[in-house]
Amino acid sequence: MPHRAHLSSLQIANAIRESISEGYTKAKLTKDIMAGCAVGIIAIPLAMALAIASGVAPQYGLYTAIIAGFLIALSGGSRFSISGPTAAFVVILHPLAMEHGLGGLLIASIMAGILLIFMAYARLGRFIEYIPHSVTLGFTGGIGIVIAILQIPDFLGIAISSIPEHVSEKVGVIIANIGSTNASAFSVAIFTLTVMLAWPRLKTPIPAHLPAVILASVVTFILNQNGFDIATIGSRFHYTLDNGSSGYGIPPVIPYFEWPWLRETANGERFILSWATLASLAPAAFAIAMLAAIESLLCAVVLDGMSGKRHSANSELLGQGIGNIVAPFFGGITATAAIARSAASFKAGAQSPIAAMVHACVVLIAVIALASLLKFLPMPALAAMLMVVAWNMSEAHKSLHLIRTGPPRDIAVFITCISLTVWFDMVIAITTGILLSSILFMQEIARMTKLTDITNNSKFVSKPINKNWKVLRVNGPLFLLRRIVFLGRLMKS
Repeated sequence: MPHRAHLSSLQIANAIRESISEGYTKAKLTKDIMAGCAVGIIAIPLAMALAIASGVAPQYGLYTAIIAGFLIALSGGSRFSISGPTAAFVVILHPLAMEHGLGGLLIASIMAGILLIFMAYARLGRFIEYIPHSVTLGFTGGIGIVIAILQIPDFLGIAISSIPEHVSEKVGVIIANIGSTNASAFSVAIFTLTVMLAWPRLKTPIPAHLPAVILASVVTFILNQNGFDIATIGSRFHYTLDNGSSGYGIPPVIPYFEWPWLRETANGERFILSWATLASLAPAAFAIAMLAAIESLLCAVVLDGMSGKRHSANSELLGQGIGNIVAPFFGGITATAAIARSAASFKAGAQSPIAAMVHACVVLIAVIALASLLKFLPMPALAAMLMVVAWNMSEAHKSLHLIRTGPPRDIAVFITCISLTVWFDMVIAITTGILLSSILFMQEIARMTKLTDITNNSKFVSKPINKNWKVLRVNGPLFLLRRIVFLGRLMKS
């Protein structure tokens, strides 16, 4: 496969170096600018919706797309990947934000970034590719289910002060409040969903969620002007700047530097940085790092198939690590490559990582110039958009195909991973998934390796040998040869 050639390499800014070395012309720059503008516009509502789903204010999703999106493209190893907040992290970040607040979430992101850099220098990029499809399908399926459940309150317009941590409790609270469904908010959600499902039939290059959210915002504004009560970004979120000024929606300021441990906790107090808090965040940081590695390399492989180019897996892990270390100092949450946005960028004509850097600049301009308009985005419309994102990322058709045709072992692994993701949390699910992947890989290697006694086979042994010796033929991976020789010495002794 074309992407495997560079899996062992590690060089900062590998993708942009290769793009320039191939000859970067004004025509390519123009295509990158156009693709970056297109995907930047797409990313604005998505980044806000994913930040809200993760339990933080919408501007932090935009800050992630700006800082991490720019740095990962500049320093990474995949020339077409677009990085920013993604739906995959919602399952980890939401409970993290509920327990530790924004400060804890940002610290965990930095810790995950350090782990990603360690993984890059340990040349673990190739190892990630050996994670079985049944494991990744279990993760994505479980994440899709949890995201959909989290969006139900806003989709129905139900006012719930706090969402419990466990899925069974979440469902119980939603059912208990189902009678307070806001008909007007539910109508906006259904309208958004209808537009998103019908829009692709027009065969236009504009992605469905963009016109859906814009039209839903217009409908919501008209309804609210006529006495209806539909939640929007502006009615749900407010901000206070250092100069004392305040407002509703998102602040019209560029991302600013602030020590992550000075951000607030879940109860509004300042985060306390200590060994105890770092130890409590370590499991979540490990889960974030592993999921970021899986998502980013999966995205790179998909784009390699679309473009015929090759990515550097370890360089991409390095870029992801750098982005996730730096972004939290500017309010950015966890980031990784997003397959949908990356594919949209490539289809729009992207030629190099400069398209992703332009995308980050477009989001930055939107924060400064369009903050007063972004506050009109309706919460039910964003919930409907994330419902579609959850369905797409779950890859339900692949899961059903696996259940129908897969071997019992793969089906059992899939059910285990999806169950752990939904009913427990991603920390347990990813830890178990990695262990299952290792066991399955070792089983596969053991199945491939065969030893044949050819001592008495004259075709291979032409001369007499010592009666205490044996000649064995090894079929399979050669890295087991050292173990076989070692066992031979033990038997001889």
